[in-house]
Amino acid sequence: MGIQVIKSVLMFFQLVKFQEIALYIIQQLRIDVFSKVQALGLKYFDKTPAGSIVSRVTNDTEAIKDMFVTVLATFIQSGFLLTGIYIAMFILNVKLALLCIFILPILLFVMNLYRKLSSRFYLDMRERLSQLNAKLAESLSGMSIIQVFRQEKRLRKEFGIINEHHYHAGMKNIKIDGLLLRPAIDLIYIFALILVLSYFGITSFSHSVEIGVIYAFINYLDRFFEPVNQMMMRLSLYQQAIVAGSRVFKLLDEEELAPAQYQDKSITIEKGKIEFRDVSFSYDGERDILKNISFTANPGETVALVGHTGSGKSSIINLMMRFYEYERGEIFIDGQSIRNYTKSELKEKMGLVLQDPFLFFGTVKDNIRLHKEDLSDEQIRDAAKFVQAHSFIAKLEDGYEHKVVERGAAFSSGQRQLIAFARTIAANPKILVLDEATANIDTETEEMIQMALAKMRKGRTTIAIAHRLSTIQDADLILVLHQGEIVEQGTHQELLSLGGLYHKMFLLQNGAAEHLEDAVN
Repeated sequence: MGIQVIKSVLMFFQLVKFQEIALYIIQQLRIDVFSKVQALGLKYFDKTPAGSIVSRVTNDTEAIKDMFVTVLATFIQSGFLLTGIYIAMFILNVKLALLCIFILPILLFVMNLYRKLSSRFYLDMRERLSQLNAKLAESLSGMSIIQVFRQEKRLRKEFGIINEHHYHAGMKNIKIDGLLLRPAIDLIYIFALILVLSYFGITSFSHSVEIGVIYAFINYLDRFFEPVNQMMMRLSLYQQAIVAGSRVFKLLDEEELAPAQYQDKSITIEKGKIEFRDVSFSYDGERDILKNISFTANPGETVALVGHTGSGKSSIINLMMRFYEYERGEIFIDGQSIRNYTKSELKEKMGLVLQDPFLFFGTVKDNIRLHKEDLSDEQIRDAAKFVQAHSFIAKLEDGYEHKVVERGAAFSSGQRQLIAFARTIAANPKILVLDEATANIDTETEEMIQMALAKMRKGRTTIAIAHRLSTIQDADLILVLHQGEIVEQGTHQELLSLGGLYHKMFLLQNGAAEHLEDAVN
């Protein structure tokens, strides 16, 4: 009774401790992986599906937790049992115990064979699971397009094919488990039993053998293979954890980091003068997207980037925002290389508004503040009033406390853009970066935004990508890009007088409007 009570107490503490250790390790590992993901450069996300990353942070770390909770506990417990049983065997019969030691190399061979064969199948299964997550994430994010273009059947078929591959990879694992785990160990057990009985049988011809010794040794042999079976049954979980761990640590070892900064805290952005000097850039290292880009944006000036799709406009902004690293040329802000500023200094002094603004789950106030505790509610309201967003926010059911669903799906495109403008103004940046920020706003709202932008640009350097030339006619400098090169630059009137690419683009946009009006008439 005493032994049973002690066993129960020890089992309780073993279970609790292993769970506690496992949960703590996985908690820290997930934080490390999540932090690593946030430190990666955009080039990594360009080539890696989001669902695959999600799978590594969730499913793969969960598999590692199973190793700590189940596998290690079983291996440690079984290790103690095997040691005790072998000691008892040596006490009972040294020769037979030495004979049974030869079983260990056979067991290790089976374990090693299983590890080699199963690792490929488990890796394949994990990759298929990542593909399932990737396809699911893609389907959920693009559900409106899927339904509009009636792509449900195609997506179901693609998902079914990936799921079928995952099933076949799982079946391969099951077959390996069924062959090399319990059946193989049972075969070795029978071989060991035959060996022990043969030894006692041969020995009985020369002298008597005590039946108690035979019974005890067979009992020890049976108890010896019980923990071995437990270990072999947990070997599949262990192999899954090893494969999952390799995927997680491969992500942690990823070197495609965001561009590094020298972290000189003494250098700050005061005026916001931007200068590009012979900057060339390639995404793949083979074909240049930007070729010898040079221009200067003085404090308080607005520089507009225009050009056809693929001309390199967004790439200029990506480099200036330090989303990608450039190898040739240099970018300066206030006479200092952009690499010399700390990340926090760059992000605080630059305000970015994208064509498709992103809203986080939370409240309207949280999305404007972005958890900057130094911003008061009054400053948030002032920022919203500044960009003409206060009127529609005040009409919401809870005003600034109104709940924002994922990606702000309950708001119109124009409302999301206005909230993004308020977020940028609340941060009070020295440099404004606008990526066709008025593209998704109706004409009436655009007029209000243009008035707000005119006030925003005062005392700030502005870099603006524009597709509609009517929105940047008052820019101090317009850069016309074509195939990664600046082919024309000047003011609106100067470029029109040249009669070049900008003039053709202007005629094309205005001519299209005239043709449409003629067609209506």
